Amino acid sequence: MAESIPPSTTAPPPENSYPAILESESPVQVAETETSVPKESESPVPEEESPAKVESETTPEPLVATTAVQVEEHTESQTITESEDTQIKEPKKSSFIQSAVSFKVESNLLSDLSDFERKSLEDFKTQLKQSLSDKTLLPKSSKSATSSASNTIESALNEEDEKNPDENDGEVSIWGIPLLKDDRTDVILLKFLRARDFRVNDAFSMLKNTLIWRENFGIDKLVDEDLGDALEKVVFMHGHDREGHPVCYNVYGEFQNKDLYAKTFSSEEKREKFLKWRIQFLEKSIRKLDFDAGGVNTIFQVNDLKNAPGPGKRDLRLATRQALHLLQDNYPEFVAKQVFINVPWWYLAFYTMMSPFMTQRTKSKFVFAGPSKTAETLFKYVSPEQVPIQYGGLSVDYCDCNPDFTVDDPATVLNLKTATKQFVEIICSEKCIIVWELRVVGWDITYSAEFVPSAENSYIVVIQKSTKMTSSDDPVISGSFKVGEIGKIVLTVDNPTFKRKKLLYRYKVLPFSD
Repeated sequence: MAESIPPSTTAPPPENSYPAILESESPVQVAETETSVPKESESPVPEEESPAKVESETTPEPLVATTAVQVEEHTESQTITESEDTQIKEPKKSSFIQSAVSFKVESNLLSDLSDFERKSLEDFKTQLKQSLSDKTLLPKSSKSATSSASNTIESALNEEDEKNPDENDGEVSIWGIPLLKDDRTDVILLKFLRARDFRVNDAFSMLKNTLIWRENFGIDKLVDEDLGDALEKVVFMHGHDREGHPVCYNVYGEFQNKDLYAKTFSSEEKREKFLKWRIQFLEKSIRKLDFDAGGVNTIFQVNDLKNAPGPGKRDLRLATRQALHLLQDNYPEFVAKQVFINVPWWYLAFYTMMSPFMTQRTKSKFVFAGPSKTAETLFKYVSPEQVPIQYGGLSVDYCDCNPDFTVDDPATVLNLKTATKQFVEIICSEKCIIVWELRVVGWDITYSAEFVPSAENSYIVVIQKSTKMTSSDDPVISGSFKVGEIGKIVLTVDNPTFKRKKLLYRYKVLPFSD
């Protein structure tokens, strides 16, 4: 409950306690400095350093320029500039972020293709058209040999319907798109061409083999099959990255559950069902993509290796290897980026051994991050409001814990440096209700909130007393305050540790009501 503090007991902070608001038309101003730490209290423990530093990222606040609320973040500091701080040499620790040089994302617009690529695409389409005309793209179903054994018209028709489900009167479809009869065909064919470095014959063979595999595997029927929901926490879609790609999370640590592991991998039949479930999940996800030339038609993959079973788990290794082969052979160019988080040392060592056998194109899509860099790495590619709460973000599925915020409400990310006290001021120039969310990844900080009226001799209202927050506390703090006079809400986050952290917050202005 908010408490009022009379000026005789606790005076409002001096005017120069918080830097003056910068003159700007924007409702949001950010001014960061670093905390003052007395020399005698300085610790010899250095800050953690990452080989790939991710800078602070601030997304626009969800307020129009005419709002009566302003926000300012700042810290009390000593005279150490950002450039001076980054020049300090620190020993590297076990935390890491590793990424190969990225390739530019290829465009599917015909105008962006090179002459060689356009010619390869036209040659591919010509070869596909001829094969469809000759009806040689898909072999006749083996079921046709037994269709004569049926003596009824009904059974004969059923047999005919089961033959070549992807081919009907010369039409072949893949992922719901009829090839050569839909403008989106070019995007599909370009995926196969890129997977084979624009070698037309090789791309055609890959497409043909994929269509045959889809028929034999029964993909069209598999999509509608009920395979249960036992694995819904192992693989799930959640939000989008900064470029609009849907994000798929693969949580291998779930297989530490012995019952789930046994139900999934303990026999050939169960491994086959797992494979079918994984293919079904991918098929459903792909059919939601946009195969227009300028659309988003790849998926951002996040692989969580926390508590993942080691390489000694033979059943899991066999199932994973089989799945990888099928995905590689039949689902070309559907991965925008592969981000591995909570990576243990043994996995990175394994990747280092396998790296020489991978193409530079494949390696360019891989990013590895140790446990302490998980949130930092994800925020580089995915906005924090889109990142699940268990990975350091603000997004919660199937929860009404704070209905004021959704994934559409952007958050601000600040670097909370070692031994700093960060202030976030929300300047209120009219009556309103302010609601906010705030979190520091990993906590181990002290948090407080108060309302400071602008009028002299007014009361300071303590919204939240100074409270220590640890990793065992709720990951997100929610707050609200009914503003009845001009003033500012001050959120204070004190990081007494010698570890840099990520501070996330967002707020909304709601109409005032009595």
